[in-house]
Amino acid sequence: MTRRLSRETAGQAGLLSDAARPQPAADSDRPLIVHLGFGAFARAHTAVYTDEANRGAQQLDEPSWGIVGVTQRSRTVADQLDPQDGLFSVVEQDRGTTDVQLVTCVEEVLSGPDQADEVVQKIADPRTRIVSLTVTEKGYRLDPAQQTVDLAAPEVRADLDGGEPGTPIGQIVAGLRRRAEAGAGPLTILSCDNLPGNGALTRRAVRTFIGALPDGEASRELLDWLDQHVTFPSTMVDRMVPQPTAETAELARGALGLQDEGAVPSESFRQWVLEDAFAAGRPRWEAAGATFGEDVAAWEETKLRILNAGHSLLAYLGRYAGLSTICEAAEDEIWAAACRELYRADVLPVLETPGDVDGAAYADSVLRRFANPALGHTTAKVGSDGSQKLGPRFGTTVRRSMERGAVPQWAALAVAGWVHDILEAPGPEATDPAAERLRRRASGEHGTARAVESVLDEAGLFQDAADRGRFVQAAAEWLELMQDDADMVRQEIRARIGKGRTDV
Repeated sequence: MTRRLSRETAGQAGLLSDAARPQPAADSDRPLIVHLGFGAFARAHTAVYTDEANRGAQQLDEPSWGIVGVTQRSRTVADQLDPQDGLFSVVEQDRGTTDVQLVTCVEEVLSGPDQADEVVQKIADPRTRIVSLTVTEKGYRLDPAQQTVDLAAPEVRADLDGGEPGTPIGQIVAGLRRRAEAGAGPLTILSCDNLPGNGALTRRAVRTFIGALPDGEASRELLDWLDQHVTFPSTMVDRMVPQPTAETAELARGALGLQDEGAVPSESFRQWVLEDAFAAGRPRWEAAGATFGEDVAAWEETKLRILNAGHSLLAYLGRYAGLSTICEAAEDEIWAAACRELYRADVLPVLETPGDVDGAAYADSVLRRFANPALGHTTAKVGSDGSQKLGPRFGTTVRRSMERGAVPQWAALAVAGWVHDILEAPGPEATDPAAERLRRRASGEHGTARAVESVLDEAGLFQDAADRGRFVQAAAEWLELMQDDADMVRQEIRARIGKGRTDV
């Protein structure tokens, strides 16, 4: 029987450097990152960068950084990693190549639902210098109209009423309150989610939550303390990380000679662009390939509107065609052509790319990454939570195109695919938590255009687009084709390729 991965077994197998051999908790001066939403992506991205930065720090005789991961939905990751002393591996796969990397910087994993007070205490710990987040768009509980935390959401109300905090923003604010009371020093809140201006958005959400606390004077004092001691840098993250499978664990076991219950798969590509505005220091992430610069917003926009938007379009077209993975959708000639046209005709004409980045070349590289068969990204997973994702991914493209008098037809196809998924997927197969509510809103409408408009209104999407009715009509025409016949959808895509941005 293969032994389980741990610091003891990894040390015996010669897998640990001298710096990683001791239990990290023994170093009481080691600065900490508390990461909220410690799923597969965080382990294959933030933890990998931190682990590699620690190796560089060791060579320079600088302190290494530890990570305390916090799960948001279940105990699964804690149950996987805590018996392994925080160790896990990342299995990087591209066509024909596999590389397994052991990550050693995690001190412990806490279950947010079960250990709320411990999470708050970790945020308040003077050792903690950074609180980072990958909680997905819906984790922020945003009001889509105001783009700040939705104070009417039941989970947010429960946190404001003094219960053990269950939302990421509630956890952060509870930790900040204790930190301020104890004089525990400055802190950086680092959003790593796919949201435009994620630093400013997170700051706005935290301030809105604090402003809604029942004790007005204490709220004002905490806001003053926050303004003096807390920063919210913006970031752009990029790495495709599907959900782990039995094959992932088997590849890790073969490379390590140990059983790793927490192994995660990923592509080899990774990217991290950050605003260098840290209140209490940071790891030397640039030694691991991260970029610090002033053009984070441009990188955010480029990634959201090309990679993430294309991901969504392929997910909905793939689900429509009964395909289970993004790779299958990207290998479909017609669906891939629609994605290329989204970039060529809709996105690139109204996108300002960072620095000397060639937008067309970047788009081509993204399509090649989508077709990586080793990733196994499912169309259901990528297509999930569309009511939260479509705004950040398509909103600016739609708005800027409509301001120029051109209807973005391929963005309209993505919206039609999402609406079709909402209206047609049975309850258990729905990929959007708002699906039932959106279906009810559309059910009483007469005509496809009214159904599309009612779904968009209920989700709060594309409200600021000029002449929005024309965009709704474009999406409705695609939706009618989808409801009639898949071959007609394919024929229409073929007919529109290369036609430019077509007005309705």
